Amino acid sequence: MTKTIPTISKNIKKLRKIKNLSQDKLSRLADVSHATIIKIESGGIQSPTINTVQKIAKALGVSLDDLMK
Repeated sequence: MTKTIPTISKNIKKLRKIKNLSQDKLSRLADVSHATIIKIESGGIQSPTINTVQKIAKALGVSLDDLMK
């Protein structure tokens, strides 16, 4: 069984790297646990809560739409 990584996970990782942020730094900026960031980016969490996604979007300085495109 192969795990597909959701678009939102790929976009979070891509934007984090563009902004030159580590997973740890993003977790602190978004007030989300480091483990949660790792799990979202790796596809371990397929459907993060809207609250978590909003915090990450704010920390990355993008809209929710930008993360879902």
